[in-house]
Amino acid sequence: MNPTLNAPSPLLKKKPLAALLGVSSRTIDNWVAQRIIPYLATSPRMHLFDVDAVRAALHARFGVEAREP
Repeated sequence: MNPTLNAPSPLLKKKPLAALLGVSSRTIDNWVAQRIIPYLATSPRMHLFDVDAVRAALHARFGVEAREP
């Protein structure tokens, strides 16, 4: 079995996700507040984001693909 196939996408914090998508950290905050992107709340002040799920949500909501690094 090849471990790279069907591997889950990494969970990122807000700043690395913002850098990956080419937006500001504040934009990520706004998307979270508006419930546009999915997140995992590990504490009231810290969220983790599944990159593939966020990209799918952005595509479904805005009809665009997130840029690749």
